[in-house]
Amino acid sequence: MKALLCKQFGKPDTLILENLEPLKAEAGKVVISVMACSVNFPDTLIIQNLYQFKPALPFSPGGEVSGIVKEVGEGVKHLKVGDKVFAMTGWGGMAEEVLVDARRVFPMLPKMDFVTAASVMYNYGTSYHALKDRAELKAGETLLVLGAAGGVGLAAVELGKLMGAKVIAAASTDEKLAICQEKGADFTINYTNEDLREKIKTITEGKGVDVIYDAVGDKYAEPALRSIAWKGRYLVVGFAAGEIPKIALNLALLKGCSIVGVFWGQFAEKEAAQNFKNIQELAGYFMKGALRPHIHKLYSLENAADSLNDLMNRKVVGKAVVVMSDDIKMPNYEVKEIPKQEVKPVPQTNKVGEMLVFKDLTALKAHVGKELGTSDWQTLTQEKINDFAKATLDDQWIHVDVEKAKLSPFGGTIAHGFLSLSFSPKFMYEMFKIESAQMGLNYGTNKVRFISPVPVNSRVRMKAILKEVEDMQPSGAKLIIDAIFELEGSEKPACVAELLSVIYE
Repeated sequence: MKALLCKQFGKPDTLILENLEPLKAEAGKVVISVMACSVNFPDTLIIQNLYQFKPALPFSPGGEVSGIVKEVGEGVKHLKVGDKVFAMTGWGGMAEEVLVDARRVFPMLPKMDFVTAASVMYNYGTSYHALKDRAELKAGETLLVLGAAGGVGLAAVELGKLMGAKVIAAASTDEKLAICQEKGADFTINYTNEDLREKIKTITEGKGVDVIYDAVGDKYAEPALRSIAWKGRYLVVGFAAGEIPKIALNLALLKGCSIVGVFWGQFAEKEAAQNFKNIQELAGYFMKGALRPHIHKLYSLENAADSLNDLMNRKVVGKAVVVMSDDIKMPNYEVKEIPKQEVKPVPQTNKVGEMLVFKDLTALKAHVGKELGTSDWQTLTQEKINDFAKATLDDQWIHVDVEKAKLSPFGGTIAHGFLSLSFSPKFMYEMFKIESAQMGLNYGTNKVRFISPVPVNSRVRMKAILKEVEDMQPSGAKLIIDAIFELEGSEKPACVAELLSVIYE
């Protein structure tokens, strides 16, 4: 397989294209046949040994890819050969194959193309975390985006508009600013030939901006900070313009503002649950067509070094993407506005056999506090107990050693407590469906309590009540379901739990 290699630290022209042996999957990892690899600012730093992560030489740059799973390592259960996926690799992506930790690999959304899939996670993940979690941007506030024509900058412009902010895009050319306007910017500033501070003052009528998204740093940082509103939030995202600015901290004192660091990679690792929620919300935006990356240009692997040079020289607007085949074409799509909240018809709930059928989320909300139903019985055979033990790496003798378990107080093996709980998605699919749903995720529990042991060959079923339905942007809802896992022949249940599901229309 071909790979663009960094064998010595330096500029893109020092990279070398070579043929290497095909990769082999390792435990907990998968090999992806790369279809597309987007180019991000950290790629230009990592080849110069200027990034916080420092892989051993030689390595390929490229931290964000899409492709097809070629081989699956031991212990990987959620992926299989042939799956279309996108992944955050850190490095290694500018090659025909890449070996990735399976936890960093995600299935592509339906109908998403490879170029788009390779261009969403870094930019939109960073910018959504910045605006939602770090700035807590509110509808009606004013957002200034410095470096607005770059990958993360354009994502910030799009997301800022979706979140209801008034967006000011600042970039270095009128051509770049025209793209920003296409993405929804209300005002633009060409900071090559316009006074940044004076233009902000004019646009905001002297009030200043509530949130500053700074992906460039250098000489633009101080005049922007001086233009921040009282209690504003200054987001430190990156330093694409070169120099890391030295800020006079008295400005923060005088403005009563916050200077806030944004490091999405660390956030995703340290606050995985919140990051997963963000990804779910972004997936909803993409499925609705409300977000689409601007693709600057496609580059072949042979010309991948040019993509890095173009990014370093600030020629790229949006995303540069390296593709491994001429068959991978530029995507063609239109950005759709999220429609205003419409008046929906009277909620409808029908019963089909033993399954509840809800027309939409409005109908589901009308069902809060009511029973969703009771599932069919599920027999927990020894085979199921063994399979669960193997999948969870929990092979305690009381579960899998039939002869030894006969001597236990239970007279035989018992199912792991979580085995009963693991049937909850199946049980829910039997109970109800939502006709308007485009995607659903059963992703966990708020709390669970195991009450009775479940001997081998016991039968378990689930009774469920819809406890709560919470809105999720842009067009989804989180379902909280009270579940009782009944154990046949026992007055006490096997367990009780509060289940979490997410539905997107």
